[in-house]
Amino acid sequence: MTHYYAFNGDADGLFALQQLRLAEPGSALLVSGVKRDISLLERVPAQTGDTCTALDISLDVNRAPLLALLANGVRVRYFDHHYAGPIPEQGRLEAYLDADPELCTSLLVDRYLEGRSRLWAIAGAFGDSLTCQGERLAQAAGLDADEARRLRELGICVNYNAYGEHLMDLRVAPVALAQELLPYADPRDFVRASPTYRVLFDGYREDMAQAARLEPLHRVPGALLFVLPAQPWARRASGTLANDFANANPENAIAILTPRSRGGFVVSVRVPAQCELAADAFCRRYKTGGGRRSAAGINELPEVEIESFTREFQAQFRTGFVAKG
Repeated sequence: MTHYYAFNGDADGLFALQQLRLAEPGSALLVSGVKRDISLLERVPAQTGDTCTALDISLDVNRAPLLALLANGVRVRYFDHHYAGPIPEQGRLEAYLDADPELCTSLLVDRYLEGRSRLWAIAGAFGDSLTCQGERLAQAAGLDADEARRLRELGICVNYNAYGEHLMDLRVAPVALAQELLPYADPRDFVRASPTYRVLFDGYREDMAQAARLEPLHRVPGALLFVLPAQPWARRASGTLANDFANANPENAIAILTPRSRGGFVVSVRVPAQCELAADAFCRRYKTGGGRRSAAGINELPEVEIESFTREFQAQFRTGFVAKG
């Protein structure tokens, strides 16, 4: 019998994986990719009697390969906080799904494991921009301000590392990073001792220094839209920039468009909590869109749709006119 883990390559997916691997030691095959590469179950070659754990990848996006795995006699355990759609009623599926905007997959796994590796869950919450939840859990765990800051930096750097069009855009590939993390039961030890963490931390600072010079291409009250240059640093920084701009402009919806090498754009969208229209509902209007209520995106927006997207984004999130989805 072979066990597979299919996990999002961002901080939430990696730290959810880390918690489970620490709790359930043993050999397994890992399947992952860049942040937006979430159609992962189709790459799991599991056969009858094998098992698979899916982490931080939308069930709705992976529905067809999930059903195929289940029909082939594979037992699947599924942890995720994104839009799932109808959950298959199948005895071989063990689903831990919750789209509560105050949860992430690392916190779902933490709940499943009853806090066994709580510090990794805290880093996952910070990496998924759940800052209040991370701070609250850090305080409850008895961490001082400096320790909490280091876990927050870890979450941000690992999450940042996942963004890119191809694995070659990333400083460390997610599967390789998962192997680097595994020996560390305590994330503070990884921060102190791992040369890989220094690569991530220094790279993050270098890229964000370039990003600090960016200005919005379009601005209306309540909505800011940025277009990034076609550079590897911009592809890496796009998701973190969306979070940073959202935190710096809490009353504004944010859209960040990053050029793809094959044409078109990758889009990151963040919306304030008070918006009636959720970010994922807005992005699902487009063929490759999805995500969660406050943070979502579009994997491939054709160039011919940029003007219409800009108009729609500004109309939906302009202050004083927040349309219902």
